[in-house]
Amino acid sequence: MADLDAIVVGAGPNGLAAAVILARAGLRVRLYERESTIGGGARTAELTLPGFLHDVCSAVHPMALASPFFRAFGLAERIELAVPEISYAHPLDGGRAGIAFWDLAATVSSLGPDGPAYRRLIGPLAAHAAELAEISGSTVARFPRHPLVLAALGRRALEQGGAFWNARFAEEVAPAMLAGAFAHSNRALPDLGAASAGLVLAAHAHAAGWPVPVGGSQAIVDAMAADFVAHGGEIELNTSIATLAELPPARAVLLDVTPRALVEMAGESLSNLYGRRLTRFRYGNAVAKVDYALDGPVPWTNAEVAKAGTLHLGGTRAEITASEALVTDGRLSESPYVLVSQPSVVDSTRAPAGKQVLWAYTHVPAGSREDRESVISAQIERFAPGFRDRILASVSSAAVDVESHNPNYIGGDIASGDVSFAQLVVRPTLGDPWTIPIKGVYLCSASTAPGPGVHGMGGLNAAKRALAREFGIRDLPALAPA
Repeated sequence: MADLDAIVVGAGPNGLAAAVILARAGLRVRLYERESTIGGGARTAELTLPGFLHDVCSAVHPMALASPFFRAFGLAERIELAVPEISYAHPLDGGRAGIAFWDLAATVSSLGPDGPAYRRLIGPLAAHAAELAEISGSTVARFPRHPLVLAALGRRALEQGGAFWNARFAEEVAPAMLAGAFAHSNRALPDLGAASAGLVLAAHAHAAGWPVPVGGSQAIVDAMAADFVAHGGEIELNTSIATLAELPPARAVLLDVTPRALVEMAGESLSNLYGRRLTRFRYGNAVAKVDYALDGPVPWTNAEVAKAGTLHLGGTRAEITASEALVTDGRLSESPYVLVSQPSVVDSTRAPAGKQVLWAYTHVPAGSREDRESVISAQIERFAPGFRDRILASVSSAAVDVESHNPNYIGGDIASGDVSFAQLVVRPTLGDPWTIPIKGVYLCSASTAPGPGVHGMGGLNAAKRALAREFGIRDLPALAPA
C-alpha cells in the first residue's frame, strides 16, 4: 500500500479497534504485528492436544456486549457469543458455593439472609450497566459521564474497598463471591481500585452476562481483522517495530504498546518531561497459567457450579485476602486465588465430543519463574475431588513465559499496568492519555484508559483523536456490519 495515511503497531484488540475505525473513515492504513497471528491477549490455539482450543489469555468477555466500541461494531451480529446462565461461581468447602446467576433475582434468592444486602449493593449498578460501560470507557478525571451512576459506583467502591467491606453481610458466601470478582485486579484486598473494577464486573454479570465467544477469543479479533481488510486495510505479520524511525511515512501512528516500549521506540523524539512521566507508570503483579485438556467435565463437589463459565477458587474472603497479600509482598501462596474458565460448558467446539478444555491462572510476583501447575491443580482438586484423574494433557506457563508470549505483559502483568485506583483514573498520565507529545503519534494500548480487558476502547479513543487532529474528521465513521 503506497502513500499511507495511518499506521497501527500491535494487533491486539485495541490496535485492531483503532485500525478498523481509521479504515472505515476511508484512510489508507497498515497494521504491523510482531507475531505470526493477530490477537495479542485474545488469541486461541491448540496448546495441549489436537482438537482442544485454548484461549492464550482472555477467555471470558464481560465487555463484549457492553463496550461502546463493540456495540457500534455490532460484534454480536458478527460472531456467536454464548452466555452461561451462571456468569461466575465461587465454590467453598463443604459443597457450598456463591452463584452469580445471570438472573439477579436468582442470585439474591440463593444468598439467603445476605441476598437483600447483595441486591442493594449490585442491583442499582446492574440496572445501569450500559452507563457504567460508557463511564469506564473514558477517563473519570477528565470526562465525567452519568454523574449519578458514577456517584453510586463511587459510594459502593469506597465501602467495598475499605476496612468496612464486610459490614453489610452476615454470612461468608456473598463476601467471598465478591472478593473473587475484586481479585481480578491482582491487588492486595481490600483496595479501592480492585473494588471499583470488581463492582463493574459484578454488575455486568447480571446485565448482559459474561459471554464466551464460540470457537474461542480468536473469533473476536478475526471479525475485527476481516472488517479492517474489507475496508482496504493491510496487515503485516512477523514484523517487529523497535523504533518509530523504522516506520514508513504516515500522517498518524497509533501504538498498541506499553509506556515502557513507547519510551524505547520514541528515543530522543520524546520530551524529557513526558518521558519521565511514562517511566513512573507502574506495572502490577503477574499471573502463572495452566491450560488443561480433560477427559470429561470437572467433578465439582457442588454440581451447580459446573454450569458456570468462570469460577473463582480460594475459599473465604479472609483466605483470598491472605493469599493476595502474600503476592503483593513478593511471595507465593500455597493455597492461592485461582481464576478458572471452562468454556466447554457453553461451547462444544472447544474440544472433541465428551472432552473439555480448562484454563486457569493464579497470581504471582512480577517476573516469577515458578511453575505453579501443582498448586493450581491442588486448588481445583480441593473443590473437585478427582479432577487430576480427568487430565489428559496440560501446558504450564510461568510469569516470564506469559511476558515472552506478549511483551505488553511486563513481568507477566496481563493488565499492562497496575490497576490501582490512581492508575485507573490517570492511565498512563494526567490529561489526555491517548495523545503523545510527538506530532501524529498516539497511544492506544491497555496501558491507557480505560485499562485492561477486551473492549477496544483504548483504540477507539486514540483513533477519535487521530481522525480529528490529523485529518479533520470530527465524527466517527459507521462501524456496524453491512
